[in-house]
Amino acid sequence: MATYKTIESSEITLSQLMLPSHSNFSGKIHGGYLLSLMDQIAFASASKFSGSYCVTASVDRVDFLNPIEVGELVTLKASVNFVGTTSMMVGIRVDAQNIQTGIIKHCNSSYFTMIAKDESGSTLPVPRLRLISREQVMRYLKAAERISARKQRIASEPFNGDLAAALAFMASDHADVDVKGLST
Repeated sequence: MATYKTIESSEITLSQLMLPSHSNFSGKIHGGYLLSLMDQIAFASASKFSGSYCVTASVDRVDFLNPIEVGELVTLKASVNFVGTTSMMVGIRVDAQNIQTGIIKHCNSSYFTMIAKDESGSTLPVPRLRLISREQVMRYLKAAERISARKQRIASEPFNGDLAAALAFMASDHADVDVKGLST
């Protein structure tokens, strides 16, 4: 019999003060550091939900919407939005708060696909998801759309693999690219 868990059983919140050691050369928080925090919270959320060790399988689009400043309090919130047989899509929201003014800005949203594993590295089935609100159903359906779109992108090849047609297109419509020396 399948085990069902609610989204609430996967919710994790992580807050961290941004230090000068987290900044890049322009004085903003380094995107790689933020990605590392996002990977950590995705792992925690998926592991909490599945009861298993989890690994990152993919990261859907990461847009850096607003820069994060040194001294701001960054809060990451994560929860499982979708489950497959052995995989979970974890939604992550990143906000930064100026602790002096109290102003909060949305900095990033992303989706990490995590896979449950056992000690030998084999995949494990994950619990089924019990959705209890309209918002949860909408997030689940949006995740299913993202998965479907990703599968279509992976399965398709530009110009159905016809290099001659691709080169003709590149030569005519993309003057900033030199493809004249390339042959089929």
